[in-house]
Amino acid sequence: METGRAQFPFPYQPYNIQEQFMQALYSALDQGKVGIFESPTGTGKSLSLICGALSWLTDYEEKRRQEAASLLQEGEASLSTAAAQSTSTSSSSAEPDWITDFVQKKAERDLVSKLKEEELKRKKREERLELIRNNVQLKYAMKRKSCEDDEAFKLLQLSKEEKTETQGDEEDTDLVVAEYESDDESKTRSRFCAAEDDTDDELVEEHVAKIYYCSRTHSQLAQFVHEVQKSPFSKDISLVTLGSRQNLCVNEEVRNLGSIQRINDRCMEMQKNKHEKQHQEEGVKRKRGPAKSVCPYNKASALQQMRDDVLGTVHDIEQLLKLGRETHSCPYYSTRLAVPAAQLVVLPYQMLLHEATRRAAGVQLKGQVVIIDEAHNLSDTLSCIHSAELTGAQLCRAHSQLTQYADRYKSRLKAKNLMYIKQILFVIEGLVRVLGGKVGQNPQSQTTQTGTEMLTINNFLFKAQIDNINLFKLQRYFEKSMISRKLVGFVEKYAGTGVNLHTQSSSNKENRRTEGLNRYLQTLQSNQTSAPVSLADQQGSAEEEKVLSASPMMQVEGFFMALTNSNTDGRVVVHRQVTLSESSVKFLLLNPAVHFAQVLKECRAVIIAGGTMQPVSDFKQELLFSAGVGEERITEFSCGHVIPPENILPLVLCSGPSGQELDFTFQNRDSPRMMDETGRILSNICNVVPGGVVCFFPSYEYSRRIISHWEASGALARLANKKKIFQEPKKANQVEQVLSEFSRCIQRCAVDSGGLTGALLFSVVGGKMSEGINFSDDLGRCVVMVGMPYPNIKSPELQEKMAYLDKHLPHSGGRSPGQALIENLCMKAVNQSIGRAIRHRGDYSSMVLCDRRYSRPATLSKLPTWIKDRTSTHTTFGPAFAALRKFFLEKKQKQM
Repeated sequence: METGRAQFPFPYQPYNIQEQFMQALYSALDQGKVGIFESPTGTGKSLSLICGALSWLTDYEEKRRQEAASLLQEGEASLSTAAAQSTSTSSSSAEPDWITDFVQKKAERDLVSKLKEEELKRKKREERLELIRNNVQLKYAMKRKSCEDDEAFKLLQLSKEEKTETQGDEEDTDLVVAEYESDDESKTRSRFCAAEDDTDDELVEEHVAKIYYCSRTHSQLAQFVHEVQKSPFSKDISLVTLGSRQNLCVNEEVRNLGSIQRINDRCMEMQKNKHEKQHQEEGVKRKRGPAKSVCPYNKASALQQMRDDVLGTVHDIEQLLKLGRETHSCPYYSTRLAVPAAQLVVLPYQMLLHEATRRAAGVQLKGQVVIIDEAHNLSDTLSCIHSAELTGAQLCRAHSQLTQYADRYKSRLKAKNLMYIKQILFVIEGLVRVLGGKVGQNPQSQTTQTGTEMLTINNFLFKAQIDNINLFKLQRYFEKSMISRKLVGFVEKYAGTGVNLHTQSSSNKENRRTEGLNRYLQTLQSNQTSAPVSLADQQGSAEEEKVLSASPMMQVEGFFMALTNSNTDGRVVVHRQVTLSESSVKFLLLNPAVHFAQVLKECRAVIIAGGTMQPVSDFKQELLFSAGVGEERITEFSCGHVIPPENILPLVLCSGPSGQELDFTFQNRDSPRMMDETGRILSNICNVVPGGVVCFFPSYEYSRRIISHWEASGALARLANKKKIFQEPKKANQVEQVLSEFSRCIQRCAVDSGGLTGALLFSVVGGKMSEGINFSDDLGRCVVMVGMPYPNIKSPELQEKMAYLDKHLPHSGGRSPGQALIENLCMKAVNQSIGRAIRHRGDYSSMVLCDRRYSRPATLSKLPTWIKDRTSTHTTFGPAFAALRKFFLEKKQKQM
């Protein structure tokens, strides 16, 4: 059966490659494939994705509607004919015919009524959207109380029912863990969510057919939403953008807390206070004590109103925040309410790829379509999200806090709780023992033997002597009892009363289980003892301490969760530094396919898209075949660039102006001769290239060394005579400023040069400038790559990953999968960096690859096709320089 569509709605006449892209995308979605789509940046990939995918979605919904209508007709028709026939026919089966007849008719009747019901629901949904879009004020009762919101209150109620010992402790009820039943899951589950079923009859919405679009950064998501707003679909598509509380909170008091961890806590606390307040209004007498603040933006009617607004018109995050402030409602919660009815959900990688976060956000993948954009580092991203790290200092703190908690409430905690708390303490002691230390002593003053060790999960559990603990049960205990949150409340409350203040922060249901993902493991530079001591002597560091570290028990919980992975899929790195507090245990995920397999299995179709997906082979092997996807389900699409081929000039330089061979291997790159030669090459390039030149170094360390060498030799001053020099900042928040100064300088030079011909930007591969930032037009007329950015081969993590791939993946082309990984990591980084310069059809730029190793056929083959086909290799500098000069002279004459 031929699936396809002749015409796609598009805001302007699409390029041929865009039409091909949309055709290929349409049939991949229609046939439920896993598609790998490569379309170079500057070829309008986002618009092709939007118009192709949304055309499919509208056709698909129309088709389903027609199918349902014809089924309904058939059903009603067969019911009426059956009624007519039943009087005349008799059956020869063993059962009396009236029984057979009744059963058959019942099935048909059920089908008909089900179809009618679905039709009705759909009509209701459409009418409401119509109303919203025509801006009729809708107010209707909100019966939705999600399990997540209510859980805190229910646990609170449970703990209140327990016998309290002393009047003094009466107010601590919300800190005490509720009675816990471990194995009887059904009982706990029904207790947590009992209320859900009776209230949610009308408003539990089924999820409509939808497309989940995810990308790496919020700015990429915002760009995508703007493209949707420009597309022909902007008026009749309901789109929802999801983000973290940090991005979506409009309560200034909470926003100003800064760290994502503290924002989450404060928000959850206000949720809890809101529930308490509601239940107090129902006549429960309130205990004395300061009034607890609730969030003014979290009101049912306002959330409902905003949810409707969000579904009615397409908003990006900035517009959501503006809307939230105007309507006094919370964008974070109202966007979540809008997910079931939305047709296009735009969200960051983590929310989609991490199962616990996915559940918490209400994202359901069953039978839906997922598009993962900017997916060139997908396997690294998956590995990062599911890894976790703990330092000795955090372990000691977590142990100390939990011990004090158990001591304080031992008379009020039920036996089951005490048993689990003892188990957690036992595991923490085991982890500290592996690092060569003891709990209960200051981790700063305990010295350990330095060294790094890599263990399988099982060996690690044996070494820590915790192999007899059921980590799955512990993980469930963490989830249900919310002990980490209670511990934070406890530490905050009793700081300064003999209880050791370690940290102020905690997390909520989503974050509790996604610590590996968030990796906010700030280094702990505090000098605080971790045995219970009074605070008198440490008051000074207390304040900075609050900011420095997230709640240690949250991190411990994240690490425990990581250890429940299967033995072969991960490794534990035990890294002993000089002191216990700096030593760490880290979980590394070696097989990202295990977590991706779930997405591939549940979804109807998955599209993996990027500007440079080369090399695709390792990607398929590592993420798709390993996850059990058959070759027949995979479809690939790759297209060239829209620019005329003569608009790019890629050159491979094997030697410099003085004949020095360019070989930036680790052994040679620090020689003064190589550094001087690199300076001469740049100097020559700056002589003939107008506007901006961007030079990428393989690492921060090397860029620092070579620039200081040039400063000493005077080469930097010579460069500065031709181009103003800028350097990539170390801090991410300064990138914008450096970029805008860089572009202002280039614009100024174009008008009035005063001797300068533009600007030169020193950047680092894989740094802040090599991804997601566009050097279009005059900003990037030449991109220079100094050396090949191979990853650090000596890192134990990388060696382990290589060994894992060598063992589990097939060898191809005479090279091991481990070697291929190193090559591919290097070339992916190169492709990302050099692809920054061409951003639209009329753009032109040159790319100079300085290293003789680029001339190897195996290396050249890993460049994107549109660059590879134009690349010329030069063994001497003269002809290369002549070609460069000619390229820019021709462009200059054309413009005149």
